[in-house]
Amino acid sequence: MIFNIWGLSGSLNTEHEEQMAYAEERLWFWIDAIDAACNRFEPTSEISRLNAAGAGTHSISDTLELALDGALHAARVTDGLCDPTVLPALLALGYDCDFDELQRRDATLARTLVKPLGLGAVVLDRARHNVTLSPLCQLDLGASAKALVVDLVANDVKESGGVVVEIGGDVAVRGKNGPDPWAIGISETLVTSGHEPKVCLEHGGIATSSTTARTWRIGSQTANHIVDPRTGSFANGIYAVATVSAESCLTANAFATAALLWGEDAGFHIGQAGWSARLVRHDGVVEFVGGWPREDAQS
Repeated sequence: MIFNIWGLSGSLNTEHEEQMAYAEERLWFWIDAIDAACNRFEPTSEISRLNAAGAGTHSISDTLELALDGALHAARVTDGLCDPTVLPALLALGYDCDFDELQRRDATLARTLVKPLGLGAVVLDRARHNVTLSPLCQLDLGASAKALVVDLVANDVKESGGVVVEIGGDVAVRGKNGPDPWAIGISETLVTSGHEPKVCLEHGGIATSSTTARTWRIGSQTANHIVDPRTGSFANGIYAVATVSAESCLTANAFATAALLWGEDAGFHIGQAGWSARLVRHDGVVEFVGGWPREDAQS
């Protein structure tokens, strides 16, 4: 099954044909739930209302709690580089509308960059189902929400057989495709050709982050959607694309995002965590981390 959501293509595959109806139901359940909770471009979404409410303690829904918990996990495992408090920084960089609209115009850069406030500005109380935000803290969960969606769908479906869920390069795999693992194509762009390198996976997640796939103009500069929390500016490191394989798509996505900011240290951080990766420099040179299969050995 092929579908489109949030301006991205997606796919859903199951081991058994009889799984598909339930898999589709769970896919659209989680897409609708996460969209209603986390879409910052929708004024009536829960996160838009939370950001408008500002500092203080706020009750939140189970879905937003789940998404925020995932975003805080992504921040913790990357030492804060995958940061859910990036909204003011994104707005300062001109990312103040839906991406399709943003590409059609020159964005306006704020006079000064805004550094995200970081983990200390968000306190999630799971027992009381509320979140406390510091003054000036505003949330954007775009760096983790779609990765969370594919994990949630795959987890719901896995008991009835193998399943693969993908949205915009974020992939969750649970179980095999019959006797074999799933073959996952790795694309460096938003357009697939069918000739991408492939890896085999039967459990976990794969995620790709890029500084070249989602860009916009700010005067003479080309900005991208990866914010460096240390500066408030967009990523400008040695890697153009990072693809990571980890225990879940949520974790893989966090490390793929952070890899574009870690630069030369990306391989060390990914390897120390026990994951593997395919890193592409701006000149096209490909580097591998951990057990990622070398492409010269692939058929």
